[in-house]
Amino acid sequence: MPLMTQAALIDKYGFRLSSEQLADVLGVSLASLYNMMSKGELKIKTYKEGHRRFYPYDAVAEYLDERARNATVMKAAE
Repeated sequence: MPLMTQAALIDKYGFRLSSEQLADVLGVSLASLYNMMSKGELKIKTYKEGHRRFYPYDAVAEYLDERARNATVMKAAE
């Protein structure tokens, strides 16, 4: 369980993130976030309240930690 990531997200954003906050965490624009979602590239649980979409902190933490686990080291060009 990604406790450090979860704690950092809760400390900065609270228990749920808005789309704008998630875009900030991922380092992308809001438009890019929506494009990622429409292409099915963003595998984070989400829910809507009214017209607003939210992302639970634990789902975002799991996504970030999974990406970190699957990261590869880039080799310098020779």
